[in-house]
Amino acid sequence: MRFPFSPRPIGLVLAVVSLLTQTTSAIRLIESKSLNPCQANSSFTATLFNVAFTPDNGSLAFNVVGVSSISGYVNAEVAVIAYGYNAVRMTFDPCKENLQGMCPMNTGQIKNKFNLQVSDDVVKRIPSIAYGVPDLDGLVRIYIKDTKTNVSVACVEAELSNGKTVDQKGVGWATAVVAGLALVASAITSGLGHSNTAAHVAANALSLFGYFQAQALVGMTAVSLPPIAMSWTQNFQWTMGIIRVEFLQDICTWYQRATGGTPSTLLSNLQQASVEIQKRSLDYLQKAYVHGYNELSRRTETDTGIAASESGKTVVVHGIERVGFRAKIESTNIFLTGVIFFMVFVTFTAAGVVLFKAFCEGAVRAGWFKGDKFEEFRNGWKIVLKGILFRLVLIGFPQMTVLCLWELTKRDSAAEVVLALFFFFSMAVSLGWAALKVYRIAQRSVSMHKNPAYILYSDPTALNKWGFLYVQFRATAYYFIMPVLLYILVKGMFIAFGQGSGIAQAVGLVIIEAFFLIGVSILRPWMDKKTNAFNISIAAINFLNAIFLLVFTAVFNQPGIVTGVMGVVFFGINAVFAIILILMVLFATAWAIFSKNPDTRYQPMRDDRGSFIKSQTQLNTELDALGATARGGMTQTGYKGRDLDDDEDSYSSGSGHRGRTHDAAGVPLPPSTANSNRSLSRHREPPRSPIDPNMPLFPSDGTPRHGTPTGYHDGSRGMYAHYNDSRYQNYQPSYGPPGSAQSNTGYNRQQNSGSPWQRGAGYDH
Repeated sequence: MRFPFSPRPIGLVLAVVSLLTQTTSAIRLIESKSLNPCQANSSFTATLFNVAFTPDNGSLAFNVVGVSSISGYVNAEVAVIAYGYNAVRMTFDPCKENLQGMCPMNTGQIKNKFNLQVSDDVVKRIPSIAYGVPDLDGLVRIYIKDTKTNVSVACVEAELSNGKTVDQKGVGWATAVVAGLALVASAITSGLGHSNTAAHVAANALSLFGYFQAQALVGMTAVSLPPIAMSWTQNFQWTMGIIRVEFLQDICTWYQRATGGTPSTLLSNLQQASVEIQKRSLDYLQKAYVHGYNELSRRTETDTGIAASESGKTVVVHGIERVGFRAKIESTNIFLTGVIFFMVFVTFTAAGVVLFKAFCEGAVRAGWFKGDKFEEFRNGWKIVLKGILFRLVLIGFPQMTVLCLWELTKRDSAAEVVLALFFFFSMAVSLGWAALKVYRIAQRSVSMHKNPAYILYSDPTALNKWGFLYVQFRATAYYFIMPVLLYILVKGMFIAFGQGSGIAQAVGLVIIEAFFLIGVSILRPWMDKKTNAFNISIAAINFLNAIFLLVFTAVFNQPGIVTGVMGVVFFGINAVFAIILILMVLFATAWAIFSKNPDTRYQPMRDDRGSFIKSQTQLNTELDALGATARGGMTQTGYKGRDLDDDEDSYSSGSGHRGRTHDAAGVPLPPSTANSNRSLSRHREPPRSPIDPNMPLFPSDGTPRHGTPTGYHDGSRGMYAHYNDSRYQNYQPSYGPPGSAQSNTGYNRQQNSGSPWQRGAGYDH
């Protein structure tokens, strides 16, 4: 057949798409596996319809099972629709074409399986691009008309496919590996003491994973998506736990039956039932009719697959059920499959942390590692593990929000409803409480030190336990995790509760994404310019995808070809953007793993968080020890001996009795520092540094704080040589009030130019 319009603009786009896409079949063919009614009171319905055309041998194979109430002679009017454009419209007489069972047509069941030979002239008329473009958006609609009255007595349509698709398992595996490698690399670099690199890699990896989840949520909407958009979003359903494993499906089916539910058997009845995956090709009125005609019964009252096959009607799947059907998962098993994979993910990650701890200890004892390798992780691995588990809860929150709330509307069984309530409320309450905890810690730090970064980053318990909520943001934007959690919750509610209305979902997502994009563009809450640009660009693409969804609903009554072309554009934009993000994350991950000093790639944070992060493995000189004392440093036993649930041992606790005479790690402070803490409660004055400002201990020229200080010489020990003198061995510095003679000179210098430690902690206010 010849397309009577110029295919150049669309052909160019589709040619580029076909080059970017791997194909699943090397055989040229055009096929259809469903025949769907397209008018009310149609006199012909099909429970099974398979047709395949192979141009290499000119064969057209049919396998049709249906019921007809038509009797007499009829004519057939065929319309071929490509990307929303009526490409071909022709009429033929079944008697002239010698079509079996249609000349004349008789009432009753029709069961035909036959082959037709297509002439070479017809084969040559079909454009070659039709065989190579992935996820062909084509449709053949047939009107059967009575020859006497010329009135349509039946209408059926078949969606066309060429066997090629962008829904590739390799894409899912590749995206999963990249996200996983980035998270592992951030954990390793953090353990090696490169906190700046670890924070950047982790932030980008989480943002990339969030973008993948946003793509999956687009596919879960009830909007009728173009085929290429539907297949593209299916690549990311693994982020929502929609992964088929044969024995898990058996477990889910058994569990549902054991708890009083009725499993769906739609996938096992495909030989008797014709399943329509809701696509853009149906216009609004026909789509509304199909929903009313099928009357897909509640799954708790009837078996979907059996009901469809017994009544001889087509089953329409859309939204989350459409995603499950494409993944070959029964609709009643979708929720439980997602829950199982989330728990497996958490369990394997926790086991990996424990095994890595055991490996590190064994490697140190065997002499493979130096004693200070991963020392902070080995000393505080329980706190690190708790922080990792919280981070996994944050990663899985979008997935569990959608699946749990959707399960409340489906009620597959009473036990599954209880599971949905438990997982949703436990995760929501845990993340909400953790966000509130971070807010309280930051507020206490502001009140005590005029800087939220002081306690958030100087207390290792707070950093390792709650840092997953705020390290990706700048110190003054610690609160932004609250809007992010609200954004995830509201978006998930629209996806879960809006399965009955694609228009409502699209409008809601446009509003949500618009508010989020405006907010992040104004506040720019992430840690630096590059991270802000990375995340704001993701927010912009998510907003653009929401606009695409609104267009796909046909609410603007645009021509069909506009919707078809926009589906290709949707795929092109997101494919290119995803590749760019993946390459950026891969480069950052490779740099973190293979570079000797990966922190050189990143500039220090403007919030000066590096000044407050304590590292036991880097206290190699007396200067570092003195600097740690000035910051309220900790000893080896302080960090290791802290119980991970004992908040009173931490700045992050609500109790302040320990902070009067001890620092964050339980190390006793000098007497004058303790007095200054008591003075703070009486006079609300900021604490002063216990180090004499006249001593040139802290460089003000931007030189590194760790390493050999200026003037430090081996042998003579430079300016510290007098420490060996007996006159200084019993020397105790005096920390008198600012007006005393002992500290008057230092006090004047403190007023004019405080040390970098004081400025970083907010003492310059």
